[in-house]
Amino acid sequence: MMKRRNKWWLCVAPLYIFTLIFVLGPLIYMVALSFATNNDGIGVTWQFTLENFTKMADPVYVRCFVQSFQMAFMTTIFVVLIGYPFGYFMAKLSARGKKLLMFLIMIPFWTSSLIRMYGWIIILQVKGLFNKILLAVGIIDEPLKILYSYPAVVIGMVYALLPFMILAVYSSVEKMDWSLVEAARDLGASAPKAFLTVTLKLTLPGLLSGVILTFVPSMGLFFIADILGGNKIVLVGSLIQDQLTRGSNWPFAAALAVVLMILTTLMIYLYRSITHTKDLEGMF
Repeated sequence: MMKRRNKWWLCVAPLYIFTLIFVLGPLIYMVALSFATNNDGIGVTWQFTLENFTKMADPVYVRCFVQSFQMAFMTTIFVVLIGYPFGYFMAKLSARGKKLLMFLIMIPFWTSSLIRMYGWIIILQVKGLFNKILLAVGIIDEPLKILYSYPAVVIGMVYALLPFMILAVYSSVEKMDWSLVEAARDLGASAPKAFLTVTLKLTLPGLLSGVILTFVPSMGLFFIADILGGNKIVLVGSLIQDQLTRGSNWPFAAALAVVLMILTTLMIYLYRSITHTKDLEGMF
């Protein structure tokens, strides 16, 4: 029995060591760095200070956080509206149809995200494919200036994060017991009511996972805002990247990352708490 336990620890130990070194270690260093003092952009002095956090009270940085949350919220809404129905109906297809759609969803991951974002520049520019289609159909009379604007960044965010929502919802619907839906229909529930009381409740974990996988990354995908927003949309991720490169203020960048991590964690916790309240359960 002792030999089996020792073998078990030998299998698990590398995972714990990897987690401590490459996950927990950098987080601890980031938190420690956030309380350090910047040495005029040429280094860091390990002298405790709260200046990196009090500096964020400046209206410029507050506006950056608000804009980042607005972007994350807007992106999540569109991803849910598109990704949930897609993942739901994808799970109801035949085995061949599922494989085909899964293949199409996974294809974008085979190319660099930067290349795909530059592809959207070609599509969204004034003489791009999107405007040509709208002009040909007769929806618009003159080209729309979408590129380097807020809608362009939202489109890029939705495009980049949509597969995560689709796969999360698909996984939940795929494992769902459809006999419960049939039982609800047999007991007199209409199709919409059966969906709200049974299907939505059973697929809520997948939907929640998709929301988390969408909301959290959209706060820090600064390269999408830089490429499609033309530096007009400044997110927290963009601010952190700017402090690490141009500003050379690593402690302040670390403080921004710590606050961003805390805020996103609180948002996730609040969302999970709301979805598990008795009032929401009573709706189902």
